[in-house]
Amino acid sequence: MNGATTSGELRAHNRVRLLRAVHDCGATRTRSQLTRDLRLARGTASVLVAGLAEDELLHEEPAPENVRGRPTQVPGPHPRGPLALAVDVREDAWELATCELGGRTTVIEVRPHDGTPEGALGPLGEAIAACVERFRHRVIGVGVALAGPIRHGGLVDIAHLGWRSVNVPRLLGLPAPVAAGGREHSATPQAPADATVPRPDTAPASTSATAPPRTPAGGRVKGPVVVGNDTAFAALAEARRGRLQGVRVGLHLHVDFDLGGVLVVDGHPLSGAGGTGAEFGHMPLTGGDRPCLCGAVGCWGMDVGANALLRHVGLAYGGGRGREQAEHVLATSEEAVAENARALGRGIAALVNAHDPEVVTLSGHGPEVYERAGQALWQSCEPGLMQIRRDHPPRIEGSALGWRGSLLGAMESVFDAFLTPEGLDRWRENHPDQGRDTPDQQNVTHSTPSRKNAV
Repeated sequence: MNGATTSGELRAHNRVRLLRAVHDCGATRTRSQLTRDLRLARGTASVLVAGLAEDELLHEEPAPENVRGRPTQVPGPHPRGPLALAVDVREDAWELATCELGGRTTVIEVRPHDGTPEGALGPLGEAIAACVERFRHRVIGVGVALAGPIRHGGLVDIAHLGWRSVNVPRLLGLPAPVAAGGREHSATPQAPADATVPRPDTAPASTSATAPPRTPAGGRVKGPVVVGNDTAFAALAEARRGRLQGVRVGLHLHVDFDLGGVLVVDGHPLSGAGGTGAEFGHMPLTGGDRPCLCGAVGCWGMDVGANALLRHVGLAYGGGRGREQAEHVLATSEEAVAENARALGRGIAALVNAHDPEVVTLSGHGPEVYERAGQALWQSCEPGLMQIRRDHPPRIEGSALGWRGSLLGAMESVFDAFLTPEGLDRWRENHPDQGRDTPDQQNVTHSTPSRKNAV
């Protein structure tokens, strides 16, 4: 039941259904296929498509010549249609992209940063403001992925960078982020006056999370701001467009400088009661005794990821530095990679025993670790499995989306808020005639995430 009680409500419901179907299939299905899949009358589908085209939400292109049956059209994103801004903030750099209906992403800028909140988020806020100024009412919201737990909708803690209660929307100059259910959070009241903690010498100095915003982008963003954990966003993207599609219970692990992990149930990453889930990397799963900067001892993430690779060969690590050196170790040191894989396998065994997933997916450095040392991983994982798990172990697979998963998950979070009757109403209200501005083809990278294939 959709809850529609009037013809207007039914039309609004069907507009959302059609746009959602176009988005989820990557704008690859013909109008005939969509009509059949959604069980719409042919005339109803024609009226819906025409109305959505008039609202500059859809644009049709001729179907490929190899499509069977009578000539038909493929509905896809309108050239002046909605754009989600998606950001992946890693420990040493950030990536900003625009994303169209259907999931096609255009990378606008990639920039390294110094590891401080101001150094990372100040220039990013300016880049977001420039995008909002450029694309104006086409921007339907901003999704931001960060490598740490998110509290109160916008406060991030990244232990190994020394970030403590950093108010991300404030430093970006953006409005309060959207909470579950579409409400706005206010992160400011919970932020302490001095939101920093000491860090090791290997990490750059921090700054206060209560510093004033550098950019005025917030007043021009006519849509939601969603701040989320990078692993949870990567898992969401994997469930929508990768190898967790149709999987009832899956486990997603994202390996970067250290490790994040989250359980995915019926396509939804479990965020926990306070929104700070996706922290399997801070469980003591490998028997280690090293203190972690998160405050715990023996965290799994201390033994898996780029920091562990650097430590294994005696190189400096921490503070989000050393990516190139870690990638060199990953490519050349069989012993370091095997040790990483064994630690990864031991932790996977514990989580499989606890959660009984059908599939375990790996993103970030995870697929390369598994490809280069898969035997070591399984030799470590299998003895830790209960016998009933050992008889039918889950599949372990590399992500279908590569490193782009966190960015795509941030995009999906914005479209989830937009593809509602209320979101489409906002589009019509805030969408005057505008220029035909498109991203500069000379300076951007395009990718269209497939529901079955890698980006």
